[in-house]
Amino acid sequence: MAKTQGKVHSIISNLVLVKVEGPVSQNEICFIEVKEERLMAEVIKVVGDLAYVQVFESTRGLKPGMLVEFQNHMLEVSLGPGLLSKNFDGLQNDLDKMTGVFLKRGEYTNPLEDDKKWSFTPLAKAGDKVKAADWLGNVKENWLDHKIMVPFKLEGEYTVVSIVSEGEYTIKDTVAVLKDDAGKEYHVSMVQKWPVKVAIRNYVDKPRPFRQMETGVRVIDTMNPMLEGGTGFIPGPFGTGKTVLQHALARFADADVIIMAACGERANEVVEIFTEFPELQDPRSGRSLYERTTIIANTSNMPVAAREASVYTAMTIGEYYRAMGMKVLLLADSTSRWAQALREMSNRMEELPGQDAFPMDLSAIISNFYARAGMVYLNNGKTGSVTFIGTVSPAGGNLKEPVTESTKKVARCFYALSQARADSKRYPAIDTLDSYSKYLEYPEFVEYAKKNISATWIADVNEARNMLVRGRETAEQIDILGDDGVPLDYHVIFWKSELIDFVILQQDAFDNIDGSTSMERQQYMLNMVLEIIRSDFDFDSFEEVNPYFKGIINDFKQMNYSEFQSDKFKKFESEVRDMISERRKD
Repeated sequence: MAKTQGKVHSIISNLVLVKVEGPVSQNEICFIEVKEERLMAEVIKVVGDLAYVQVFESTRGLKPGMLVEFQNHMLEVSLGPGLLSKNFDGLQNDLDKMTGVFLKRGEYTNPLEDDKKWSFTPLAKAGDKVKAADWLGNVKENWLDHKIMVPFKLEGEYTVVSIVSEGEYTIKDTVAVLKDDAGKEYHVSMVQKWPVKVAIRNYVDKPRPFRQMETGVRVIDTMNPMLEGGTGFIPGPFGTGKTVLQHALARFADADVIIMAACGERANEVVEIFTEFPELQDPRSGRSLYERTTIIANTSNMPVAAREASVYTAMTIGEYYRAMGMKVLLLADSTSRWAQALREMSNRMEELPGQDAFPMDLSAIISNFYARAGMVYLNNGKTGSVTFIGTVSPAGGNLKEPVTESTKKVARCFYALSQARADSKRYPAIDTLDSYSKYLEYPEFVEYAKKNISATWIADVNEARNMLVRGRETAEQIDILGDDGVPLDYHVIFWKSELIDFVILQQDAFDNIDGSTSMERQQYMLNMVLEIIRSDFDFDSFEEVNPYFKGIINDFKQMNYSEFQSDKFKKFESEVRDMISERRKD
């Protein structure tokens, strides 16, 4: 198909109007010729013979009349072996192949290694009937099984004419030949391309999430669970521990592949990810966590348009691994800056602004993106999932601003980071009472929890949450009226809620044992804490309440730092039970 050409008509920062000389389509990619450089751009609006394109680079030096060539395809990513342990930008350029400290304008690199050989094992055989996303073979990517699939773009059913034998091949080599009903043959290699703004829908069914995704973080797993294939977001002001929490989720969450999308973050924060992730040890394999991680970085000093593309690139790679039957965890930081990029482009196109000058359809854009996450049943009956957790950086900590409000409508989990908790060194600084997980109301999850955790798990969690509410209320009364101005019961209620806070909600991310807690241990500890909460105690004055509960809390914390059911753990557990029996009313 002949490529449409055009010429630059006018320029508004990185929005360029192009007078076209043929057909162009929405979201089509084009290149603008600037002397020795070719600048990539994307069509975002077409009016008559004028195409509005957003340039993914600096537009300094562009002039009206410069040549533009359209490519007949949307912004695509290359999908194949070699995506893991890589650092990409939003356009999937391999940052490690770039020249110099700063990115050079017009420089684009191949995301995959064309000449590297992979050990291929066939899973299909000649004569098999296959369709898009069916598995043809397997290669080892680090220690994960990377499936080579029938290209997602193929429609209908195909017959495998031939497939190569077990051996070493490059991603460009033909590994299978397929034939459609009309007899036309298709040569399949290990790599395929897919447009980032189109969801990969080659699956049989996409049910509501029902399986809990264990993260090892107690305040999430116990109080506000995230489900496999679920969605959540973490708003919070500067210094409340968003980065450490993301690192903890990346290390300990029950996921096969981790994708980090640094979308518009400050460069120094992204450098932390680049330097720290290769050093983190994967508790599942004992090897580097980086071996099952892909990082997509678009810092705040990179072009705005590429920032918008980065989240879609990350999600498409996540959907690709989901089609292999893997559990993918996608962490995006921060979706606020993605929304700011949308606002900037909307303003340049002189569209009618919505609240705070964001696009009128901001809520729909965020909703459509979050909808791409989820758990799916594949053609072969296996399941795969993309679990998405984004962070939001509301200006001034204002949770009523449009991005937070729009995200709240679609994300099922809300983890509100509290400045007050961070200031008092109560980490993770997630305020349980401001946060929520709508999955607790899903009948599918209620049944799952009864079978896999405990028959009374949901009721126990709600009981603990109610005690936290009562504890906050009594703390306010004590602050107003003073220690001796409230009944003795108020002090007991307050310290029972503190017991939940110190034992269940707080966690040391840097400790080898307390850094991650299994669901079995979480259930055991919650039952012990609830046993104390349900008990009545005998105190003569409020002065006795404080040291008594502090002693219990101290022993519980020592339990958290001890191997589960070890002699040390049982020693502190015995001390706790002795202290309870001392003052418990019969």
